[in-house]
Amino acid sequence: MRISVYIPLLVTAVLAVLAPRAVRRPAPRPAAWFLACAALVTATGWLGSLALLAFTGFAQIPEVAEEGHWSVAALRTQDPVSPAVASLSALTLAAGLALLGVAAVRKVRHVLWARRECGRAPQDTELLLDEEVPQAFALPGAPGRIVVSCGMLRCLGDAEREALLAHERAHLRGRHHHFQTVWRLTAAVNPLLRPLAETGGFVLER
Repeated sequence: MRISVYIPLLVTAVLAVLAPRAVRRPAPRPAAWFLACAALVTATGWLGSLALLAFTGFAQIPEVAEEGHWSVAALRTQDPVSPAVASLSALTLAAGLALLGVAAVRKVRHVLWARRECGRAPQDTELLLDEEVPQAFALPGAPGRIVVSCGMLRCLGDAEREALLAHERAHLRGRHHHFQTVWRLTAAVNPLLRPLAETGGFVLER
């Protein structure tokens, strides 16, 4: 465990640097799947390594070792983890889990809001926002909605409007909000994965 436990931490740093560059050439769909899977696997490994480091240091406390019926001397010899590393790992793990909880709650609230707003709109309506500010976005739900402001429509010609609606329909059809959820939650667990979330958003727009 001396080296292997640190591998997920190293992979996370390397992935955060190289992944944004690696997904520029592939097609958007496989690039999005790669980023989502990489973020999920890496975040899981990150949490596992932190938990293992924290537990190994915590297990060297004589009272804990007595309850677990293992040898502190043997543990220190086979899996040496300094108290400082164990403490830092425990704090990082606790912070990551807390941020994950906050991000998950915010996501649930957003989903509930989106479903409530979709439920209020007529089933055959796509243009919902009566504002002059140009904006357009896909609102996931059951069913999903495309929200386009009147200001945006006035800025576009007929062909551009069709392209805009097709673009937003593609977001709903591809369920891109699930990808965004994965990236946001993994970035909350590990801030080093934020470049993947930013790159993933760009890939989905492609």
